[in-house]
Amino acid sequence: MIRMVGLVTWPRFNWWYYTDIQGAEHIQSLPDSNVLIVSNHQTYFADVTYMFHVIESALAGKPNDVYYPGFLKVPKSSIYFVAAEETMKSEILTKIMALGGALTVKRTWRKDGEATTRPVDKKDTGKVTQALKEGWVISFPQGTTTPFVPGRKGTAHIIQQTDCVVLPIVIDGFRRAFDKKGLKKKKKGVTLYMDVKKPLRFSQNDSIDHILSEVMNAIEQSPEFLKVTETSVEKPRK
Repeated sequence: MIRMVGLVTWPRFNWWYYTDIQGAEHIQSLPDSNVLIVSNHQTYFADVTYMFHVIESALAGKPNDVYYPGFLKVPKSSIYFVAAEETMKSEILTKIMALGGALTVKRTWRKDGEATTRPVDKKDTGKVTQALKEGWVISFPQGTTTPFVPGRKGTAHIIQQTDCVVLPIVIDGFRRAFDKKGLKKKKKGVTLYMDVKKPLRFSQNDSIDHILSEVMNAIEQSPEFLKVTETSVEKPRK
């Protein structure tokens, strides 16, 4: 499935867009399991697909280079990503993509496009915990493509309970390049930016609020970064 999705998506990332990847060498030193990759979120599927390309290329010996088709070698297959259950079941293409490692969870704050409130399903938390035992999990703490919204404490609880390595990633350009789902091209020639930061470690004695605050700072989604964005002129990334 990784090879198939890679073959379909590799041309769009390399033929129609520019890429600016930094820090992917940090991926090469990660342990084989118990790694939680956290990132901001701009589209439903383009972000996570691009991450798969960056990860596989880095592990194949070509960090910061998605032009190298590392997905053909698949140096690591135990990579999972957290996705909303209703999104992954919405159409045939998303159902196929789900086979590539989706951990489907029920949103606690939204259902069928409407705001709601419901308790966290322990089965969903268990899926992520089990996946961390087997490999790496990609998660979006905000649970939405809307920028600068507060992160959800469920991510911090998982970090505290599993004592996992946390790898922060910051992305940009995907919102301009693709539609909200990340399946259709919106604008060609956009630079797809990804900054893989140094891994973080937390103590189980660290509070949930502290963990979440550090994670949100690392993925540049805390209120401080919002203030910087509002008071500065955004320049296109090269």
